[in-house]
Amino acid sequence: MKEHAMTTANNTPTTRLCTHTLTSLHYRDANLVEDLMGKKSFTEVMLMQILGRNPRGVDLRITDVVLIVLMEHGLTPSAIATRLIYMSAPENLQGAVSAGLLAVGSSFVGTMENCSRLLDRIGAAADPEAEAQEIAREHKALKIPVPGFGHHLHKPVDPRAYKLLDLARAEPDLAGDKIRALECLSRAVDAAAGRPITLNATGAVAALLGEIGVPTNVMRGFAVISRAAGLVAHIVEEQQSPSGRFIWDTVEHAIPYVGEGGQTT
Repeated sequence: MKEHAMTTANNTPTTRLCTHTLTSLHYRDANLVEDLMGKKSFTEVMLMQILGRNPRGVDLRITDVVLIVLMEHGLTPSAIATRLIYMSAPENLQGAVSAGLLAVGSSFVGTMENCSRLLDRIGAAADPEAEAQEIAREHKALKIPVPGFGHHLHKPVDPRAYKLLDLARAEPDLAGDKIRALECLSRAVDAAAGRPITLNATGAVAALLGEIGVPTNVMRGFAVISRAAGLVAHIVEEQQSPSGRFIWDTVEHAIPYVGEGGQTT
């Protein structure tokens, strides 16, 4: 994908994303009022802006299902952060949402980026199976989970992952290279562990976004977009049925103070 911000011969930065006149506004080469409003969905315009091309039907279907999967997962760290910040500063809804979005990272929600790097590595290898086995051995030696595998709640399978892959396999316009790389990695992870290891939703998301041409270093942005909607819903619920004070009180009572002598109070 070409970068949006380009430079001219004299190194002056330029943009391809948006321009406007006194009477019009354009997203790339599309007139916002005449070409987009009332004619295109949010997902269509989002992909046009991010990928720099008109999305295909399969791109829209895959993106929509990914955004739905990533939007909500209960009282996770991101949702708890949003609720607590909203409790502290209810006049600052955007601050509460942004606090929750800071939790989209390499441990939760945004792990598809880490998994995608491994899929890229497998896809570029002369022997994909051997490369996948090497990845599994490396992670086992370091005693760290392979990104995209394992889940503290969903065992032995993550139903979201299997549904995502089933939907993708039913799309004839997808090449399937990333899905095959993920399947290869899954076999290697199971073999290294000596037992089946759960393939989780973010692992499947990495393969699906890769299939529609989303670059690895952009994938976490889709988690940010999706989770922002989910966090707004958490704020709505916090307005209607506040839990921030309960979360605070629960943590305060559950974690004891330990004095210098090691005694709790």
